[in-house]
Amino acid sequence: MPGQVHKHHRIARVLADEIRAGVHADGSRLPGEHALRERFGVSRTTLRQALQVLGEEGLIATHAGIGSFVTFDGTPLDNRLGWTRALAAQGSELTTEILRFEEVADPELAARLALASDAFIALDRVRRLPDGRGVSLERSRVPVTGNLAGLPERGLDGGSLSRALIAAGRVTDSGEGVVSVRGLAEAEAAVLHRSPGESFLRLDQVYRAADGSVVEQVGSLLDPARFELHVRSGNGGRS
Repeated sequence: MPGQVHKHHRIARVLADEIRAGVHADGSRLPGEHALRERFGVSRTTLRQALQVLGEEGLIATHAGIGSFVTFDGTPLDNRLGWTRALAAQGSELTTEILRFEEVADPELAARLALASDAFIALDRVRRLPDGRGVSLERSRVPVTGNLAGLPERGLDGGSLSRALIAAGRVTDSGEGVVSVRGLAEAEAAVLHRSPGESFLRLDQVYRAADGSVVEQVGSLLDPARFELHVRSGNGGRS
């Protein structure tokens, strides 16, 4: 694993230097994944780790051909950065409060995801307006694999779970989700400083690596007055 992490950072540095030098001008596309894999002699996973690093640095943007994305007040939230960093980057008024960050056993979720182990990292966060009202409640569950063990004790670099997953070689290749609308339960309303029964968007998502293994499961409650889910189809790529 350490060699793999070193390799994707090396690739990211090479491409970043080329982008800054104007080899890949603003608005132009990077070569396709196949061409980049051939050039650097690396796996799809390693290349995608490198591209996510470039995305975190704001040097490339990813436009999915078919998929969905969430916006806050009309501005897209970049899943590659993680919502905490994406909201901070757009100068959001929201603050993030961590409610829970620990390793847990969840046999029910493990069975639902067909996982052999029921060990997960649980990260629950609420995003609040300046007046204290919550606009989102997110519950992330990450299977404990490799050097992700002990992550809650080590803490998150810059508050970014996405960065920790990349560093551990857990790169999202695909995802699926279900969106619905339902009223807040009493416990949820209390955490969000909202009224029980108030309508919120519920977004349940499962993210998988290229080999089909589960990277992360996320359940989110989102204020429909501030968040929207957009569905997109057609051709796209990285630029």
